[in-house]
Amino acid sequence: MIEVAPDAAGLALRAATRIVATARRAVAERGECVIFLSGGSTPRATYARLATPDLAGQVDWSRVHLAFGDERCVPQDDPRNNFRMVRDTLTTLIPIPTANVHPIPVDRPPRDAALAYERTLRTLLGTNQPDLVLLGLGDDGHTASLFPGHAAVRERVRWVVAEEIPEQVMWRISVTPPLLNAAREVVFLVSGSGKADVLRSVLEPPRDPDSLPAQVIRPTNGRLEWIVDRAAAGPDGWRG
Repeated sequence: MIEVAPDAAGLALRAATRIVATARRAVAERGECVIFLSGGSTPRATYARLATPDLAGQVDWSRVHLAFGDERCVPQDDPRNNFRMVRDTLTTLIPIPTANVHPIPVDRPPRDAALAYERTLRTLLGTNQPDLVLLGLGDDGHTASLFPGHAAVRERVRWVVAEEIPEQVMWRISVTPPLLNAAREVVFLVSGSGKADVLRSVLEPPRDPDSLPAQVIRPTNGRLEWIVDRAAAGPDGWRG
């Protein structure tokens, strides 16, 4: 399903509203909700909108757990750190217990951090599915920290891996396709005319996840949705 918002602000509102609806439904049905957050510039506006009283007040945050789909291996006070962005735009503004926010531990070597985070997620989820995974789309077709040509795209067993990404000049830690595709809902957020070409490439054949990692996201027993703004939809519109 592809939903086209009129602009970036409309995208943020629709995405934030979707998070609220998912959290309320999960808490009502199962007593808790586990959401995986994305980093990057587009989700920032979504989290800021979600933190406003009219939306945040609709959620029982004591029953919501926030995890992360990926992280840059930089300190938590670094502006590039996803946890810092989420902390600044969301978690310090809503009544969520500190214990319910699960950052990727960047205070240790990357591979050790990936192993530690996988243990955290296995304890958090047990045999349950993530309720919602939010993802972005990079100019090169990457999502989370699954980059073209890198082994994480082809991972089938581990839930979390660490890889050095030379083109990013840093190590990245990413949740892998087996866990991302286990979610009840996966929602991509895509904004801006600069993403129109790569969005078209990801959505249209041929399918080549090694070159366009976002194509590896196909929930096995859940729903996949794209929320894009009109600029990202480009001339395709997006096809109705």
